[in-house]
Amino acid sequence: MTPLPDRYCPSDGTRVPAGSLAWCCPACRGPLDLDFAPTPAPLKSLVGRVNSLWRYAECLPLSGPSVSLGEGRTPLVELTDGISAKLDFLMPTLSFKDRGAVLLAELALRLGPRQVLADSSGNAGTAIAAYCARAALPCTVYVPAGTSAKKLEQIRAHGARLHVVDGDREATARAAREAADEEGVFYASHVFNPYFLHGTKTYVHELWEDLGGRLPDVIVVPVGNGTLLLGAALAVDELYSAGLIGRRPALYAVQSAAVAPLAHAWTEGADDLIAETEIPTAPTLAEGIAIPRPPRARQVLRAVRESGGRFLTVTEDQIRQAQRDLASRGLYVESTGVACWAAVREGALGDRTAVVPLCGAGLKSGLADA
Repeated sequence: MTPLPDRYCPSDGTRVPAGSLAWCCPACRGPLDLDFAPTPAPLKSLVGRVNSLWRYAECLPLSGPSVSLGEGRTPLVELTDGISAKLDFLMPTLSFKDRGAVLLAELALRLGPRQVLADSSGNAGTAIAAYCARAALPCTVYVPAGTSAKKLEQIRAHGARLHVVDGDREATARAAREAADEEGVFYASHVFNPYFLHGTKTYVHELWEDLGGRLPDVIVVPVGNGTLLLGAALAVDELYSAGLIGRRPALYAVQSAAVAPLAHAWTEGADDLIAETEIPTAPTLAEGIAIPRPPRARQVLRAVRESGGRFLTVTEDQIRQAQRDLASRGLYVESTGVACWAAVREGALGDRTAVVPLCGAGLKSGLADA
């Protein structure tokens, strides 16, 4: 078993030992990154490997997985000429969050905490609960009041303890982080723990493999906390640095117009979030990306800017229409998961090639109200 890499704070450089249960920078309380710069294997070396995300072993910070459910290797299907969809709702727990959750569960097994704790608007919580069940780890998931009943049912079914917070997603995160400071707790945060990002980056490694060693002109991703986008940026850097792609695709980040702090900062030309009082929010069907204060905001904005990408926002009507449009094509996707298709289906990309992720199954939240 290979040694665990150290973590460090991208803001102030503070280092955190690999075996520590510390979940944030002890100096600034910000999220951590991983001191890990792998070299991916060439395309021909992948032939015959395990048919899961663990086939990209050279790029993963953990080896010898024991709790895998076969996650990854989701289908890529054409939607229109030039735009394809990656069906990440066909994961073991029906969302893309399995990519990161399996790495967090593997890490928790190695660290041996007395309790695993997570906070979520639903999908990350169900993924953490499932992989903790697989690993026989005790798990508590904090969720905001109003979380989809089907997601709550799924979390309970995996044996996790539910802690429903009487408040919004931000209040839920604050409550979980307070509990995460207790001794012996492993905070399986899909935002603060960098192992999650190294799981989500396999989304792009799969695109590269499925497209025969290339990437589309544009990779479109939904952004709340930005974990899929930051994982995508990691993978692009790895593939480009290894000489396995000749150009970097643009990263297009999609937010709901109702909760769009990053898009607002982008429009203002800011490097970080604008003051909270200046960010309007409203209820949205895209509950999974309704994050008013994403902790990795600065990293997300920089990744989009350096890629030559941009931010797009979608209205509630666009979300409803996109969900029904995908359903008419045989793809039943939850309302958060259709945001990227809502943003680009009417020609926003011109003649550029692109891939959009369909991140969660429609059965998790049902059909959006007309």
